[in-house]
Amino acid sequence: MGSEVEKKAVFDTEAAKVVVKELRESFAAGKTKSYEWRVSQLKAILKMMEENEPQIVAALREDLSKPELESSIYEIAMLKNACKLALKEMKHWILPEKAKTSLTTFPSSAEIVSEPFGVVLVISAWNYPFLLSLDPVVGAIAAGNAIVLKPSEIAPASSSLLAKLVETYMDNSCIKVVEGGVTETSALLEQKWDKIFYTGNGRIARIVMAAAAKHLTPVVLELGGKSPVIVDSDINLQVATRRIIAGKWGCNNGQACISPDYVVTTKDYAPKLVDSFKRELERFYGKNPVESNDLSRIVNSNHFARLSKLLDEDKVSGKIVHGGERDKTNLKISPTILLDVPQDSLIMNEEIFGPLLPIILVDKVEDSFDVVNSTGTKPLAAYLFTNDKKLKEKFVATVSAGGLVVNDTTVHLAVHTLPFGGVGESGMGAYHGKFSFDAFSHKKAVLYRGFGADAFVRYPPYTNGKLRLLRALVNGGLLDIIRAIFGWSKA
Repeated sequence: MGSEVEKKAVFDTEAAKVVVKELRESFAAGKTKSYEWRVSQLKAILKMMEENEPQIVAALREDLSKPELESSIYEIAMLKNACKLALKEMKHWILPEKAKTSLTTFPSSAEIVSEPFGVVLVISAWNYPFLLSLDPVVGAIAAGNAIVLKPSEIAPASSSLLAKLVETYMDNSCIKVVEGGVTETSALLEQKWDKIFYTGNGRIARIVMAAAAKHLTPVVLELGGKSPVIVDSDINLQVATRRIIAGKWGCNNGQACISPDYVVTTKDYAPKLVDSFKRELERFYGKNPVESNDLSRIVNSNHFARLSKLLDEDKVSGKIVHGGERDKTNLKISPTILLDVPQDSLIMNEEIFGPLLPIILVDKVEDSFDVVNSTGTKPLAAYLFTNDKKLKEKFVATVSAGGLVVNDTTVHLAVHTLPFGGVGESGMGAYHGKFSFDAFSHKKAVLYRGFGADAFVRYPPYTNGKLRLLRALVNGGLLDIIRAIFGWSKA
């Protein structure tokens, strides 16, 4: 009897069709387009975060052993800030944007109208299950869409709590959460969406994009990649080291898409950098970091095994200069630094997404740019520590990445006036701040004309005179138009 009930509860293609149909009906009724509805739902997210912070922190602790500070600041506070910004600015975002017109359509006026795409799908990731689920939803709501959110099953406590909270606090006729794994995601991807927003890895992104292509659905893909850190000499080494540590191990123990993936520095400077890492890591996490409550655990045994394989490769295992301790039972790996790692090793040929930090050595710091660009892929972020103005300029000019930061790591994520997104294999499209609103809005071009000043030159019969005048109107300046009107030839 119980198994029959379970079978009926499976979320399959038919169930997905029903969900999308209900949302399309709500969207067609114009419910999500009203300013008041958008405000009410953004306020609902704020209230949801404020009233349930202890439960959210507990779920993140259960899924990832995430420290309370990281949960409260990097997930809850950042999400609340996104809601507050949208509530403050949305009235301006939704206004039509005036656009210039030309002589070709004179007299006329034009504007760009932001309209919601319709019914959108947000597929989230497990490493920041609340922020990466609801931050895109903030943009989708502000833009006036109906939404299905699919949280990651790899963080089950967070997924379950998200589903419960959204059902309790939000308008379920327009915003729904679908839990589950591959079966449920596949059922959702078989449907026609007006936009898909996916956060995760490149392998799944290709599946998402292939499904979207069947319906010509636009996508935003927030992926990752091997984000490099270039370290110059003649810097404040302690500050630089601490900021790298904060971006690497202080962000979910390296399980973050913008975490530093590897360091490039000179052979001469590397010993000083390693010594600084050792001092600061011990200061932050103690002599036995696998027992520290300030480090997240590895999310599951599969990821633990993957990271162990990277460490155990013959050409890498002898390169560990700090850390390397592993607790398989509790899925903990200590902050690990590897020096002079070969570029053809496994650890240098896939995104690490964990607490391992290889250091690549070069003769001159300028050679670092060749190392970064030789990977053939563009990372989500790239970082440079230097006081050299010319090196900063070369970094910005030659390194292609989703975002660049000079003399810090990961903090660009918190600047809402900057677009956050990847390029190439690290993703496509961007969000945060107004960019989130734009990601879920179609920019509709509108041109207004009256019935006066009807140009005879656009109508048959076509003559050489009309041709000259139209050419001048389309390609020329005022003098060319005057010449064409009077039939003067150019000298």
